[in-house]
Amino acid sequence: MHGASREALAAARERLDALTDSTSVDAVQLADELAAVTALLDREAGLRRVLTDPAQPGEAKAELVQRLIGGQVGGPTADLVSGLARSRWSQPRDLVDALEELANIADLTAAEKAGTLDDAEDELFRFGRIVSSSTELRAALTDRAAGTAAKTELLHRLLGGRAKPVTERLVARLVTVPRGRSLEAGLESLSKLAAERRDRMVAVVTSAVPLSDGQKQRLGAALAKLYGRRMHLNLDVDPEVVGGIRVQVGDEVINGSLADRLDDAARRMAS
Repeated sequence: MHGASREALAAARERLDALTDSTSVDAVQLADELAAVTALLDREAGLRRVLTDPAQPGEAKAELVQRLIGGQVGGPTADLVSGLARSRWSQPRDLVDALEELANIADLTAAEKAGTLDDAEDELFRFGRIVSSSTELRAALTDRAAGTAAKTELLHRLLGGRAKPVTERLVARLVTVPRGRSLEAGLESLSKLAAERRDRMVAVVTSAVPLSDGQKQRLGAALAKLYGRRMHLNLDVDPEVVGGIRVQVGDEVINGSLADRLDDAARRMAS
């Protein structure tokens, strides 16, 4: 997002944080309702355009939201969506993207309150790796001819009882309403949102052999000092990885042996 849309999303995230800080607000219900509104606006292009039309007064658009969904969702959801309608957006699609992000953040906030956010973050990463390594599974989950019920049932067989409920909800929404994204890109986006809830960056670490606890701690500490933020390590093993280890943080890739990279990080911190 750029310009007005980025500012509108930032303001909406602040309002969402204020709502979910209240013990009276059910974050899971809020997430489900925001996801339902996302699906509605994703289908209704005309409504999207009306709610993002800069020529229309913000209050008029907020009143339209209340008339359309006020009796179908809770007050917190209706108020949050009304606030989005009052904001200015660079393009209609940005409003829908923002709603989807807020729904996912609400679910992750519920997981954080329940003490299961770390588990969900790890499960999203591992599921992404499973999808990447299984052409058959990826095809089944992205088959446009398959119905929503069939995909949901498949995911429940895969994740039910093996993953946290929040993980299953997030993945199910992504699979059933992909909105033009690849499954891998959607899972990566969810992992980043989960890390952000802890104010952490994500480092995807691929090593030729599993890292020991000591190596993981040293690597995590070195990367945190190098980037100036707490670091969550998503670990994967690939015997063919060049140099023994590959670390990716955002778009930056670090290759080389573990010892060499840690020594290099220490030198860079000292300089």
